[in-house]
Amino acid sequence: MPWLQLKLITTRKQTETLEDALLSAGACSVTLEDNADQPILEPGLGETPLWDQVKLTGLFDAEIDTAITTSIITRALGTELPEHHWEQLEDKDWEREWMSNYHPICCGDRLWICPSWCEPPEPEKINILLDPGLAFGTGTHPTTFLCMEWLNDQVLDGLDVIDYGCGSGILGIAALKLGAKRALGVDIDPQALIATKDNAARNHLATDAMPVYLPKQAPESEADLVLANILAGPLAELAPKLTALTRPNGLLCLSGILATQAEAVMDAYREQFDFDPIAQKDEWVRITGRKVR
Repeated sequence: MPWLQLKLITTRKQTETLEDALLSAGACSVTLEDNADQPILEPGLGETPLWDQVKLTGLFDAEIDTAITTSIITRALGTELPEHHWEQLEDKDWEREWMSNYHPICCGDRLWICPSWCEPPEPEKINILLDPGLAFGTGTHPTTFLCMEWLNDQVLDGLDVIDYGCGSGILGIAALKLGAKRALGVDIDPQALIATKDNAARNHLATDAMPVYLPKQAPESEADLVLANILAGPLAELAPKLTALTRPNGLLCLSGILATQAEAVMDAYREQFDFDPIAQKDEWVRITGRKVR
């Protein structure tokens, strides 16, 4: 089915009004993108920040009259439209188009992340089957890759693991497939808990191998390894909790941290952990260490 797209360049202040105008004129969806290379890397809790310059794309049925639709949007907006143009969207098999953007990712000498529709490049290695979904963690983001790369190099046989902020469950699942005895997943998002269960089943893990909990329901039991790929602010706030969950001589792996934030996060844990050298990929870092006090 062919579609028409209306693309507009606007400001943060006008975005909400313009989005409402597009929807009232019959847009099936409205997409917001950064139009000025202004990354927003760590929004505050509960915030949905926008860029200063925003590109809006409204998706419309190809049968509409673009002149009439433009007039409807202009009336709803109450002023002339900002810079804009109409274009036809090429008809494609969008499911296959989406799938083509994801490929197997090698995370070391023994660990791969593979979309379920791809043949593992090295079937004899440890392959984590994971499809992109609503929960964070597919291996494409530098923070997830850094954690997976570190897990690849660890001896995890028989260890108890906590994946705090589990998202898709990728880190806990990888730990289990690398030999951990049990992984416990914790996340504030119920959708993440569902995703973790689904991904654990996709990887043929026992149903009780990775129980999942919202934070208030999670057990307080200690683990040999605590993984937390969240963001710097929450990691600093959670330092007492994650420290308490790590057994003496246990390991800690933290990510979701910008390079400029690394020292502040380490300061929150430094009293009880000895840290390894920081690992960095792009602007993101991974912090690992051992609990010694």
